[in-house]
Amino acid sequence: MKCAILPGNGTVELKEFDIPVPGHGEVLIKIKSSTICGSDIRCIYHEHLGKGPEGYQPGLIAGHEPCGQIAETGLGCRRFKKNDRVIIYHISGCGLCNDCRRGYMISCTSEKYRRAYGWQRDGGMAEFMLAEEKDLVLLPDELSYSDGAQVACGFGTVYEGLEKIGICGNDAVLITGLGPVGLASAMLCKAMGAQKIIGTEAIDERIKIAEETALFDSVLKAGPDNVEQVRALTGGMGVERAVDCSANNKARLTCIQAARKWGKIVFLGEGGTCDFQPSPDIIHDQKTIYGSWVTNIWRMEELVERLARWGIHPERLITHRFTLDKAGEAYALMASGKCGKVAVVFDEEIK
Repeated sequence: MKCAILPGNGTVELKEFDIPVPGHGEVLIKIKSSTICGSDIRCIYHEHLGKGPEGYQPGLIAGHEPCGQIAETGLGCRRFKKNDRVIIYHISGCGLCNDCRRGYMISCTSEKYRRAYGWQRDGGMAEFMLAEEKDLVLLPDELSYSDGAQVACGFGTVYEGLEKIGICGNDAVLITGLGPVGLASAMLCKAMGAQKIIGTEAIDERIKIAEETALFDSVLKAGPDNVEQVRALTGGMGVERAVDCSANNKARLTCIQAARKWGKIVFLGEGGTCDFQPSPDIIHDQKTIYGSWVTNIWRMEELVERLARWGIHPERLITHRFTLDKAGEAYALMASGKCGKVAVVFDEEIK
């Protein structure tokens, strides 16, 4: 089977692998859609980080946002069966530590058994993928495989963060950084009833994409006047909730300072720094900052149920689709930042 490998020098290599055979408790999945995450670009496409939770092991098949259909089950599988449509929760944990028992395999503390798909074990940029049954989420018939691929990381990550800060019809929300995660934040905030959604972004192409989605009440060019602009759009008060998806120091500060008293802020964007003054920026206004990393598997199951109920489709945010033989073009486009979500698609997902 054909697979994509990331050598860490800004290129993609296509290689042939044998189709794996599922062992006990494993399933073989025919991949239908595999989307590209910003963390792939940050940590793998440009350089290899060989240690830690995002330490890609050279030579492994890339892709941690896969979705497909079960082609074969191994012995010992108890819930899922052949032809089931499934999303793969992209970290396989030990299953025994406290975090795994909570469903947060992302935070598994086992150095030996925690292995993320597309990072420390083969991922979904391939025609077929091997996964453990415990890492699967059933994809409802109402959702496409490209919807499911985005739930595997991006939408799951956003949903977790929004649940931490709480979103309802009382809220004006600021979202900084309008790449795929920022757009996902807007889509979910709108579905959860946010009264007003304001976005900031530095890249012109992404501003245009955000405006075309019609998810935002206002889209602002990122700059030094953003705090004043946001306050002007909220009657001088600021937003009740703020979501940073940029990992940019100045954008994070905008989230903090543009939030009103008692406001809640969540940081989703990975990396970067944040400089603020604790007393005037946080303590005196009784604000709260949350950090949020991926999600737990039961909340991912909850999310797909709600996406189906709400009738919203993450695939709407895909701006470019490529076949696997053009994976190099797909990763290069995602690395440019001048796009929405990018997907590598197979079979009926090709449009």
